[in-house]
Amino acid sequence: MNFELTEQQTLLQQTIRDFAQAEITPGASERDEAARFPRELIPKMADLGLFGVMITENYGGAGLDPLSFAIIIEEVARADASVALLLASHNSLCAGHILAAGNENQKRAYLPSLAGGKKLGAWALTEPGGGSDAASLKTRAVRDGNDWIITGDKLFITQGSVAGTYVIMASTAEKEQGARSAEQGGGRSGQGVRRTEDDAHRGGGISAFIVERERPGLNIVRVENKLGVRASDTAQLRLEEIRVPKDNLLGELNRGYRDALGVLDGGRIGIGAMAVGIARAALEESLRYAKERRQFGKAIAEFEAIQWKLADMATEIDAARLLVYRAAELRRNGLPFKRIAAQAKLFASEVANRATNQAIQIHGGAGYMKDAPVERYFRDAKLGEIGEGTSEIQRMIIARALLREASGKAG
Repeated sequence: MNFELTEQQTLLQQTIRDFAQAEITPGASERDEAARFPRELIPKMADLGLFGVMITENYGGAGLDPLSFAIIIEEVARADASVALLLASHNSLCAGHILAAGNENQKRAYLPSLAGGKKLGAWALTEPGGGSDAASLKTRAVRDGNDWIITGDKLFITQGSVAGTYVIMASTAEKEQGARSAEQGGGRSGQGVRRTEDDAHRGGGISAFIVERERPGLNIVRVENKLGVRASDTAQLRLEEIRVPKDNLLGELNRGYRDALGVLDGGRIGIGAMAVGIARAALEESLRYAKERRQFGKAIAEFEAIQWKLADMATEIDAARLLVYRAAELRRNGLPFKRIAAQAKLFASEVANRATNQAIQIHGGAGYMKDAPVERYFRDAKLGEIGEGTSEIQRMIIARALLREASGKAG
């Protein structure tokens, strides 16, 4: 598979690199220290079309391909991973779910405002006590005439307190809703089935809903104080009998989990690209510092111990980027990409953690100080091994896909 960038992609890469250096990098440390959401960047990024990267032009988006999206996320993450996470989650999760599963009326109602950055998107799956067991939702959606009433709690929601449009997953399981669900033609309850992220048929009885921020009952419990990506908004939500019209059901009833798994597969490409950007930032800062820092009468870049670290960092970053590009190209061509996306996200996130750790080692005591950018990169990198499915979940996805392939089954 050829990953030589087209002329358009090369121009895009340089445009985003220049924008990130001029507009995003200067305030990154201050935003991180204050845990301040980058509101001032929203209109500037909207002008570049960064909130509708893969949304088709008829809905107000840029209509770019997954590889172009990965290029954008890497360049932004090189400057500030918090801003990259904002763009990745908005594009891949909320807007991506509506684009993939929404009907024509929903797409026309919600995608233009998301693509134009007029509203930010949030995607609410994770719950307190849930974590990797993403299918075991306690949030409930109950049909009441022509409406749905949603009740529950959501945790670790990116853009949770600043979004204008939410996609919220809730249980609509037949067992708990009894005859009312039967009247609606509800699907399988999913009860008695071991739920994992690996099989799309599990998690039956979960549905997705589009919820506008102004709906009564959508309450922000708190904004989280995080280790890294501190300028990214992460919030806990309390859903207190939110009433939404039946037309806000996104996709098929009781098939929301299947759609969510597909959304996560695509989202992992973005997280992999973000990890590559963080790792690249660590390498570039290390190269600059190693050439400037002198010990024993010469630049530390001349010492073999430092050179080996730099060589390992560069090699792993290039390999990680190729995995991300491969997943993006498979997706663009309509080919199965689930396993490769998991591999890209797994490898790139672990590369980012190794690279940022080595960057601090190269900087020595200076790298441990808040004044050094590599200290921020080190904290930001950890999210890659947790968000969009932990590294353990990725290994499970990869192994099960390999076993299916070895048995001659699709997947």
